[in-house]
Parts: sequence; C-alpha cells; structure tokens
Amino acid sequence: MQMRKHNLKRGFYASLQWPIWMIFILIVANVFVYLQDRKSGYIVSGVILLYIAACIFFYMYRRKTLLKDLIEYGSDYAQIQKNLLTEMKVPYAMCDERGRFLWANRAFSGLVNDKEFKKKTLFTLFGTEDGHLLPRDGEDEAEADVVREERNFHLTAHRIAMTNLMDEMTRDVDRADIELFAIYLYDTTEILQTRKLYQDNKQVVALIYMDNYEEALENLEDVRKSLLVALVDRKITQYFSEYHGILRKLEKDKYLYIGTMEYLPAMKENRFSVLEEAKSVNIGNDMSVTISIGVGINGESAIQNYEYARTAIDLALGRGGDQAVVKNGKSVEYFGGKTHTLEKTTRVKARVKAHALRELIETKEKVLIMGHHFSDVDCIGAAVGVYRAAKHSGKRAYIVLERVGPAEKPLIDRFTDNPDYEPNLFIKSEEALAMAGGDTVLVIVDVNRPSYTECPQLVNAVKNVVILDHHRQTDERVENAVLSYIEPYASSACEMVAEILQYYAEDLKIKPLDADALYSGIVMDTSNFLNKTGIRTFEAAAFLRRSGADVTRVRKMFRDDMQEYKIRANTINHAEVFCENFTIGICAGNNCDNLNVVAAQAANELLNIRGIQASFVLADFNGKIYISARSIDEVNVQIIMEKLGGGGHMSVAGAQLAGISIDSAYDLVKNTVCQMRENGEI
Repeated sequence: MQMRKHNLKRGFYASLQWPIWMIFILIVANVFVYLQDRKSGYIVSGVILLYIAACIFFYMYRRKTLLKDLIEYGSDYAQIQKNLLTEMKVPYAMCDERGRFLWANRAFSGLVNDKEFKKKTLFTLFGTEDGHLLPRDGEDEAEADVVREERNFHLTAHRIAMTNLMDEMTRDVDRADIELFAIYLYDTTEILQTRKLYQDNKQVVALIYMDNYEEALENLEDVRKSLLVALVDRKITQYFSEYHGILRKLEKDKYLYIGTMEYLPAMKENRFSVLEEAKSVNIGNDMSVTISIGVGINGESAIQNYEYARTAIDLALGRGGDQAVVKNGKSVEYFGGKTHTLEKTTRVKARVKAHALRELIETKEKVLIMGHHFSDVDCIGAAVGVYRAAKHSGKRAYIVLERVGPAEKPLIDRFTDNPDYEPNLFIKSEEALAMAGGDTVLVIVDVNRPSYTECPQLVNAVKNVVILDHHRQTDERVENAVLSYIEPYASSACEMVAEILQYYAEDLKIKPLDADALYSGIVMDTSNFLNKTGIRTFEAAAFLRRSGADVTRVRKMFRDDMQEYKIRANTINHAEVFCENFTIGICAGNNCDNLNVVAAQAANELLNIRGIQASFVLADFNGKIYISARSIDEVNVQIIMEKLGGGGHMSVAGAQLAGISIDSAYDLVKNTVCQMRENGEI
C-alpha cells in the first residue's frame, strides 16, 4: 500500500512539472530559430513569452482550485473505502494490544449482539483470557479457531505497521507505545459440519472371528453346542446392530461388518464391550468363547479398508486373540486382550511349519540364525535348535551373536572349543551381512520386531526370512517374511523349536548339548515350569529329556553368584506396593554386568507375595532404563508395556526407556498403571 502511495504521488507531481520542462525545450528550439532567421526568432520568442505567462497564471490562480478538487476526490475515495469496510460481509475489526476494540464493521458488531460492545475485549468475547489470539513478539500474523454462540470461526489477527502512519501524523509521539491489530473472522461452521458429515460417512470394515470355536464346543453335548453358538451369535449381532451397519456371517465362526465412522468412537469408548459379552455366555461349557475383531479405516478404497481389516485381525490373532485391533493406515490401536491365551492341544500347525521350514532350508546354501538384542538363554537355545535342523539338511549354519552376558556365558562356553561344533558357530553382524544373498535364509527366533533383532540391517539384506517366536505381535513387523510361525500360547521359543524338531525329519537326532540348551530356555522362560506352562510345554520337555537333556547340568549351569543374589534380595526388600495390588522396585548394582536379568528375576520373586497381581522392576543398565513386568493371571502386563514402547506376553513383558532418569521412569510406570486401571484397560 505504501509503494502504491509513493507511485501515485510521483506521477502526480510529474504531471504538474512537465509544462516547466517544456519552457526549457522551447527556449532551446528558439535559439536554433534565431540562427536561421532573426525575424522568425522574434515571433517564436513572443509565443514563448505568452506560454510562460499562461503557465504562471495556471500555477498562481488555478492551484487552489486543483488542490480543492484533489481533496474532494480523496475524501470521496476514503469515504467509499470506509463504506466498503463498514458494509463488508466479512467481520472486520481493529483492536489494541490488550484486545480492546477500537472499531468494528457491522458484520463484526452483529456477531456480538451486545450493547456493551466497547466494554468487551477480543479475549472475553471468545472466552479466553490469554493473548494467543494476537501475534506474539516477532510475528506479523496469528490464526486461531474460535467459537461464538455455537458458530465456529477462523480468526486471523494481523499486526498493523504504525511507522508510516505516524510519519504523516506527528513526529513527537513515541511510536513504540502504539500497536494496532486488524481482526478478520471467517465463518467455518458449514465447512466443519460438512467435513464432519464426510468423516462420519467414511466406511468402516471389520472382521469378527471366534478364537476358540472348536475348543469351546469340544466337550459339549450336541444340543448345547447349537445353543452356545446361537447365544454368541446373538451377542455379536445385537452389538453391531446398535451401530447401524451391515453384519454378515461368512463362516460358522467368522463375520463381516460394514459400517460408518460415525459410530466407531462409541465402540472405542466402550472398548468393544462385545469382547466381554461373548465371554459371559455360559451354558455349562468349561471354556468361554472369545472373539477377535480386526477393523480397517481411512483406506483409499473399500478394498484397502478390507485389507486393513485383514491385517488387523491377523494382529489380533497373533497376539493371542480376545481383543480388537483398529488399523488406521500405519497406526494401530489395541483394545481388550485381558485373558490368557488358550493353549491349543493339536500340533498340526507345528508339523506344517516344520515341513515348510525344511523345504525352504534345503533350497538354500547358508542358514543365518538371529535372535533379539542382548540375547537370553531362550533365544540362544532356540537358535541352537534351528542350527541342528540346518546341519541335518547338510547346510552351513551360523548364529549371529554380538554380546554374551554373564547369564548366558555358561551355556555359550559349552559350545566354544567343542569339537562337535564348528569354531565359527557364533559370528558378528558384520560377518553375517557379508554372507547375505540370494542363497541365504535368515531364521529369526524369539523376536518378531525388526528393530529389536541383533542386526536390523540383516533383515532387509536377506530376501528369505523365517520367524519363530512366542511373543505377541505389534504393528511393527517383518514385511518380507516367507514363513512366519508366531504362537503366543507357547511358553518359550525353545518349546516351539523343540516341537518343530520332532517333525522336521524322522531321522533327526539332536545332541545332548542341543537338548540342554533347549531345555534351559524353557526352564528360564517358565521360571522352573511355574509360569505360562501347558501340556505341550511338558511334552516338549519330555522330548528333550529323552534326547539327553540333564536337569542337574542345567540347574548347575544357571546358579546365581552371591552378589546377584544380594542385589535381588535388596530389590525385593525395598519394593513398594501401589494401587493395592501392584508392586514396583528398583534394581541397583553398580558392578553387576547382568543387572537386567537380575531385575527380571526380582520381578518373578515379587509375584510370590500374597495379593500382588503384577510386579515391575526397573534397572539402569548400559545407559537405558530396563523395565521387567510380570503377572500371574489377572493382569495383562503386555498392554502396559506397550504404552511405554515395549511389549511381550500377557504375563511376561518388558520395555526400554532412553533419555530419562530412573526416578522419572519409576513415576511414569506407576502413573501409567494407575491410569490404565482407572480407565478399565487392565
């Protein structure tokens, strides 16, 4: 605007000065005329004198008239601008730095509908006492969404530069004390309503599966079987009919629901209560029916929403069932999952996976076996079992291991310098990456999250990846896995590998040291068969005992030293009980190289206290805070650890926190548990 003023002013003065410049041009021309003809020069000189007289007359006598006309024109122009601002449909106002209104057009005044408009401020008008509606220091503009009498507005506040205005008005006023702001309001009510209508009518696709259909009906009479299925079917139908969608039964234990986003928040708020309602059906059945729900939303098409739902139901089943998973693009939300995973007595799946693993290994030249970072006994034992299967197929096999902890060292030492095993059985990540290629298969054991593996780069470097794990799945997964065997019901990865070895080949014989390693993993993960054990756990242990596993050797291998025992006892001694049924402690030991394992052992010990439903032990180890969470059967510690970025099982879980002190982590765990319990999540 200032540039336009200067251009207009310069053009106006130029138009007034051109007659003066014309006089000089005529005088020069007159000189040339004199040189040619003196008489003609006199005539031209007379004309020039008349022209000069006319100019003087114009400037002296017409100047006031010209200025008057200009002033009248400017006044009319300013009045037009003022009328335009006053009658403008967009609400517009001016205020000072305190939000006090100095002027407002009719559209803005009409919004207030208050006789004491001038006593109102911008902040009280829109129900806020802070100054975030106006630009901060160093900013020229601020925007905010406000509400007035159930109407939504987008407010824009623009700082008005007062420097040029003050230059014109006065030279003596302190300009720093004056700040004005132009306020614009745009009514966004209809836009927001339309946007909400569009969002509410977006499609939701859900798949509903009965987790344990066959197992729940197994011991029921034929008459009761039909009644049980009908009652569960009714619960599912009643629940989803409340949300005005289409529910169709695809198979005897599978349903498809198609609805709209309008009702999804209500489902989330009641945390998909149909999960609990289905379990409440009891007509004499020994086992409750549990269901899993996979929901897909915000896909680019109905097909993509269905694919999201397929992925979500796979996640729900992979995490043990009895829960709902909502997949929104790359983000995933979990609901439910409070009950223990039911062990399946059939081992058909283990046999199928064993045959598939053998076919895959026999088509490759090398087998790389990798577990999670800071490998534990279960991880190493499972890796040794896969190694034995690969050697039976005549393949070169290597176990990727970066660090050997004090707890695992007695087991690793038994393989070191052992003539029955290759000297390069255990290799580093660099060596493994050099071996990666099309003739290599990578078997990941005891973990299913790429970022938690011993060498995450290796996951992408190998095209053929196999996953054998007993932890519940999360939204982070290995995308290029050609074979995935994830069973949350299993007590340990060693149990799963022991079953696979029984079906891998009829003539496969494992060595006593292999059996010791696998048996050790089961013992450590089940706390001597006290935690998360089932029929198949003891069957796997029996197979390993027949194969040469020695209970005494295993027990002697993993005895504690005195320092670790004292640290564990001190942790238990200073543990705190909170929220009535939870306990938490800090495992501290400056010279302990196995502090995270000691913390896990302390968490197991704390469960022996009467009335404790879950225990949490924290350890500051290697620059991170390690959290070990344990429970027996009443609390799902996995979903608690997932809130903190970790994961695991329902009864055995953990998390790692970086960039936080142990005291802050202590408070964070307590607050998270209390809040989740208050919200009914656990």
